[in-house]
Amino acid sequence: MKNKHAMHIKGTGMKTYVFRVVIEPDEDRYYAEVPALPDCHSWGYTYEEALKNIKQAAELCLETMTEDGEPIPEEDSQTLRKAPITLGLVV
Repeated sequence: MKNKHAMHIKGTGMKTYVFRVVIEPDEDRYYAEVPALPDCHSWGYTYEEALKNIKQAAELCLETMTEDGEPIPEEDSQTLRKAPITLGLVV
């Protein structure tokens, strides 16, 4: 059975975005990324730490994209349904 994690980050706007999160073990740590957000990746020594760190990284990525006037990508709903981990962000 897959675990579903939903994290919500409150921003200043009104639109909610949901992204797939990938966390994989890598030797003595866990590598985490949000594939839909360019350069949005992090790591942690534990799964929980990687999850916490990718939440912060995603928040910073969206903040930067918003400030730079870049469009925020939207994940395909089919992809999200199959994702074991999702991250919800309100911008």
